[in-house]
Amino acid sequence: MSALLDWLRDTFDRFDPVSVIDIALIALIIFWLFLLVRNTTAMSLVRGLLFLFGAALLLSTALDLTVLNWALRNSFPEMLIIVPVIFQPEIRRAFERLGRAGSRGWSGRRDNKGVADVLGDAAVELSRQRHGALVVIERDTGLEDYIDTGVRLDAELSEQLLEGIFYRNSPLHDNAAIVREGRLIAANCLLPLSERPVRGHPGTRHRAALGITERTDAVAIVVSEENGDISLAAGGRMISRLDRARLYSLLSTMFNSSKAPRLVLDSDGAGP
Repeated sequence: MSALLDWLRDTFDRFDPVSVIDIALIALIIFWLFLLVRNTTAMSLVRGLLFLFGAALLLSTALDLTVLNWALRNSFPEMLIIVPVIFQPEIRRAFERLGRAGSRGWSGRRDNKGVADVLGDAAVELSRQRHGALVVIERDTGLEDYIDTGVRLDAELSEQLLEGIFYRNSPLHDNAAIVREGRLIAANCLLPLSERPVRGHPGTRHRAALGITERTDAVAIVVSEENGDISLAAGGRMISRLDRARLYSLLSTMFNSSKAPRLVLDSDGAGP
């Protein structure tokens, strides 16, 4: 007991303001990393790795297992390779967020007067006709990688153009259309799918909308082909059952702000 008290006393004697800052920074980094993997399959991997490492450590200590002790002591260099491979999507998302942190806003939003009207009217009409649609609006993060997977159009955005693209018999109605600075840049673009479940929306369009907004600062509008429900995704979150007024309000906020609209979900994920 006295040895423990001596160790604690010696530790606290070496504490200074720099040590507090050092510990606080490490704590913030760990907290931020946990926020990145929250509600993803990576969180299950983290729990599994921690459980496996903890169980191995307890067994090696309790039973004095020489080989296991050696393996645990020498596993750190291998972890430097394994961790980036396992958590590649989360690490990429973290660097993308850091890259957006110093941005001064959406450079093209001033050129998009009336785009909210066009997108809102098109979404309502597609909803009425039960035509599924997925429209992604590019913001600070470039979407060129995803544009290259589709058909380039670079056309003036209009309600009629969107309705024609997402008509059921149209060759471009699958996948996503991407809007940049008030123009429809491409259609039939492939997007990454979210790994988290979409409550009430098991379809590919809704998972793709969440997937692209998890990885970038883009905003996505989804129209369900099954029931005509209009949803909007931003920042890896989604609100559903939007009418035209609510959708227009969120889009207007987006076009007049350097940040994507903050989506506040209710208990069933539908939004206000």
